[in-house]
Amino acid sequence: MKFVENWSEGWKWLSVHAFALIALLPVAWANLPADVMAYIPEQWLPYCSAIVAVCGIILRLVKQSPKTAT
Repeated sequence: MKFVENWSEGWKWLSVHAFALIALLPVAWANLPADVMAYIPEQWLPYCSAIVAVCGIILRLVKQSPKTAT
């Protein structure tokens, strides 16, 4: 297995942000107050994770050029 050329800049990639969000979703859910949890059906959680994962895959395919100073 080889890393991509610019692996050290991976923290800037939108796909990495999306997958980090997937990792944080269960932690955030566990720390929500019960009254807030009541607004979100627990059955939706796998779908939320799946949607963010698909977004991560799509974002990995999008060319992300460096921001230029304006």
